[in-house]
Amino acid sequence: CTVIFTRMATKDLHKPISILFCNLAFSDLFTSFSGFWISMLFITNPDITIFGSKDMLAPYALYTTSILSTIYNLVSIGIERYLAVAESMRTRFRVARSHSIAVVLINWVLAFLLGCLPLMGWNCLHMEENLSVLYSPFCVNYLVFITIPNVVVAFIIPLFTYLRIIIILRKRKLRMKACGQATGTYKSAEIQVARTSIFIWLLALISYAPFFAGVIFDATNHRCQTDLYPGVYIFRNCTAMLITMNCLGNPIIYTLKARTLGAKLKALKCLSADRIRACTI
Repeated sequence: CTVIFTRMATKDLHKPISILFCNLAFSDLFTSFSGFWISMLFITNPDITIFGSKDMLAPYALYTTSILSTIYNLVSIGIERYLAVAESMRTRFRVARSHSIAVVLINWVLAFLLGCLPLMGWNCLHMEENLSVLYSPFCVNYLVFITIPNVVVAFIIPLFTYLRIIIILRKRKLRMKACGQATGTYKSAEIQVARTSIFIWLLALISYAPFFAGVIFDATNHRCQTDLYPGVYIFRNCTAMLITMNCLGNPIIYTLKARTLGAKLKALKCLSADRIRACTI
């Protein structure tokens, strides 16, 4: 909420990448909200989160939609950063606000379309065959259909984009060094991109790999819920906690580390008299 408020309150931060950052914060907010909804259902009626119920379809669908939106936003940010670096020396193509808005709309439409498939009928409410043990009443084939392609997208595309950015910056640094020009800026940018990409990979690996392992276990498991209680469901709850931690880590990595955003956040906390005095100076 702090990221959303700060970016919407500062007009000079309404850039294409800032729109993607703000939308990522919205996705993380939805993930946290849907996770809180599921937690309240677990507190009030734990049985429906274990054995499945029609009441779990809507919160699970919202949870899936928000996670997919977060993944698509992370991929979009990586692609935008690559285009900003790769095309910075060219004038034929520039990432504009209209492009970012279109990407945001496409991400949400795709996330809602895939996340709400169980609400449209792809569920196992009235059948025991192919029923998910961890996420009843979802079907196992739906979880596999959602998880495997998006895990590949979430890991392969950011890997390609950030590696390409580092390679481009290194080539330009070597080119400038050969011409006898200063390369401090490119060296600093290369270190910052490499450090950020490592943080992104570690956060994504820690957050989503256990969930992916849970889906694989769900697809290969043939035992009923009572045989797996409580160990497997403790693991399921831990995967949900890790995904929520990802929602806390994204603002730190992508936005709160930015000096410009931090300065704007401090400016929003100043009194009106201080603002007038600062503007006068």
